[in-house]
Amino acid sequence: MLQVNIQKKLGDFRLDVHFETGGGVLALLGASGCGKSVTLKCIAGLEKPDKGRIVLNDRVLFDSERRVDLPPQRRRVGYLFQNYALFPHMTAAENIAAGAPHLPPKERQAAVAEQIRAFHLEGLEKHRPHQLSGGQQQRLALARIMAGDPEVLLLDEPFSALDSYLKWQLELELMDTLKSFGGDVVFVSHDRDEVCRLCQSVCVLTDGTSEPQETVRRLMEAPGTVSAALLSGCKNYSRAERLDDHTVRCGDWGVTLRTAAEVPANVTAVGVRAHHIVPIAAGENDIPCTVVRVIEDAFSTVVMLATPGGNTGKSLLRLELDRGRWAALGGPDRLTVHIAPEQVMALTGGGV
Repeated sequence: MLQVNIQKKLGDFRLDVHFETGGGVLALLGASGCGKSVTLKCIAGLEKPDKGRIVLNDRVLFDSERRVDLPPQRRRVGYLFQNYALFPHMTAAENIAAGAPHLPPKERQAAVAEQIRAFHLEGLEKHRPHQLSGGQQQRLALARIMAGDPEVLLLDEPFSALDSYLKWQLELELMDTLKSFGGDVVFVSHDRDEVCRLCQSVCVLTDGTSEPQETVRRLMEAPGTVSAALLSGCKNYSRAERLDDHTVRCGDWGVTLRTAAEVPANVTAVGVRAHHIVPIAAGENDIPCTVVRVIEDAFSTVVMLATPGGNTGKSLLRLELDRGRWAALGGPDRLTVHIAPEQVMALTGGGV
């Protein structure tokens, strides 16, 4: 188990993060610049927090009060950088050997051979990084990490520089690697689809501050804050005012909506996913709209709708339908849509 509770100031930016792993893959999810990579560097010992504590499997890696700060080579933390950080002047075999400097020569050689087999790098032992494909480079970087027998893996947006096809292939390979790895994994991303496929739990970072951990399923089904909803892919938002336990006034849309879940006293916004808006009047939670724009996406139709609140910015609703379903509606200029109470997400926090 990895337990992290740290604070650090970098100029005007303040990092205040606390989370713990509990088996499986934990995602640190957040927008660029929110502190995800800095958090990983603090865990790996490449950055020093100003205050706090980091514990890995009951070993204290950092404790500001006790003045404990283990060097990176003693932490047994495997860190996969965005650019893989392979040594360009070394062969593949030498790169892997560099990941296990603590082993005697014969054991190190055996570890290299084992990782070459495990990551399907046979025949590439004497190649240098520039002679390898992107996928081979990532496998080599992981092989180097695993040669060091880490207790936790830190993966810093490992697919950020890859095209979509190669990304998918490597993601499948990484899934297999993570399944065979016995320790915990912290996976940094700003891509909610990656998080859904690879992770079991998630900690959202907003401007350097961590939100309470939750399961990935919970984040997708019922995010509690505006930040979490944004990162989960929700595209429709309105400022909101609580009227009673299950009713909110949506200022930007100019309507009142009922909710299935109880509205928190400090609600600031409501969110509705585009595919949860239904183009059929049903009575409660109906919104009369005007069609502003129709956009043909790769496999769906996106319809931008003006609400009673207006026809610009957050006053618009985004509706996403299967192409055939939109065609069956006949391309109307006006459309009344329905949002079921269980699909209205009452949110707290800023950002809308």
